[in-house]
Amino acid sequence: MENENVENVNEEVLIEGEDNNEIKISDDVVSVIAGVAVSEVPGVAGMAGGFAGGITEVLSGKKNLSKGIKVEVGQKETKIDVNIIVEYGTRIPDVAFEIQNRVKKAVETMTGLKVVAVNVHVQGVNAQSQNNEEKTEQE
Repeated sequence: MENENVENVNEEVLIEGEDNNEIKISDDVVSVIAGVAVSEVPGVAGMAGGFAGGITEVLSGKKNLSKGIKVEVGQKETKIDVNIIVEYGTRIPDVAFEIQNRVKKAVETMTGLKVVAVNVHVQGVNAQSQNNEEKTEQE
């Protein structure tokens, strides 16, 4: 019985043998890489995550770097969906294009996966900073 368990573990790991070497990159790893790349783009006010992403941030006290990012990882390629909130006054096509370039470059460089698509979904506009500037000017 013990030998059967050991054999199953070895089959899952697939580290031994030249033909069986394999590296599996988790969807979460790719989504964090993409999240960091998106957060560096000027004009992005934040990520538009779901209810679960917000709860995770509140409970853990840590910023969820994969919030608002959906990733589908295949054998050698990946597809990434990014949900963002843009700053008021920024040119949305420019922000989206920059996100696509940075995410593709970061993921391909760090993982070796081919990025077949980076879909940017603009979920909202952050007009709060615009309102604060107007109030300051009026006072």
